[in-house]
Amino acid sequence: MGVEPYFERPGGGQPAAYYEFRIGDRLTEVGLIDRRYAPAGADGAGPGGVVLHWHVDDVQAALDRLLSMGAAPYMPLTEHGPGFVTASVVDPFGNVLGVMYNQHYLEVLGR
Repeated sequence: MGVEPYFERPGGGQPAAYYEFRIGDRLTEVGLIDRRYAPAGADGAGPGGVVLHWHVDDVQAALDRLLSMGAAPYMPLTEHGPGFVTASVVDPFGNVLGVMYNQHYLEVLGR
């Protein structure tokens, strides 16, 4: 992509487990994660691949709404650290959609 990652999680002696980039004028976050960190039960036969995370003000409310509209749970609400929460669902067409709240993203966007 012509951009160095701004964040990298070591892979425990293997290639990095996760890279995160900031792309474009709005510094859109693009993350690449190793399959070994897929949710339990993800066997490659079901949904997977790219997971797009939309930033929302309230992850639980967004997750509840998506589930009420027919999405199926994929990855539960997960806190990754202070100010960073994600969850994801599978829509009725088999696509994985993630929602997140990331205080760091808001700080970068505010610059």
